[in-house]
Amino acid sequence: MGKIHSSIDETLAKTLEAQHVFFVATAPLDPAGHLNLSPKGLDSFRILGAKTVAYLDVVGSGVETIAHVKENGRIVLMFCMFEGPPIIVRLHGHGRVVEPQAAEFRELAAHFPAYEATRAIIVVELSRISRSCGFGVPRMKYEGDREQHFAWARHKGADGLKDYKQEKNRRSIDGLPGLTD
Repeated sequence: MGKIHSSIDETLAKTLEAQHVFFVATAPLDPAGHLNLSPKGLDSFRILGAKTVAYLDVVGSGVETIAHVKENGRIVLMFCMFEGPPIIVRLHGHGRVVEPQAAEFRELAAHFPAYEATRAIIVVELSRISRSCGFGVPRMKYEGDREQHFAWARHKGADGLKDYKQEKNRRSIDGLPGLTD
């Protein structure tokens, strides 16, 4: 059933890259703070090395993941196979936030599609890679990406997105620092 991997091999990489959605969990250091679990979709996940992954973070109504990663780096990505074999993969590690003004952003961004609502890239150095059964996970069929996010971002425009990030993405719900720009 369960297995620990020392790195992401070719078979595991193909499994991860075939998924249309994954989940990201983080937590602040303060035990009274709010845990966060976010679904991620679009064409946003990349394997950069045997123990390094990254995902493209787009503008959202909150900034919890970015705030938690900036505070303590703890992060786990979970992939559930909704089609095919019943497998769950968890990628535990230490993350860092790379915002557009950072020197390495351009190099990392070359791995991803150019989305106008991109606000950061989260890079994760993996410390634990585990696979377990997904026997309790239902089968679901992928029908396609939703277009609402892209339409919303186009409607906002560059200035509107900047204003939105300043209003909604400067601080987490627990008051931790979020985006710097």
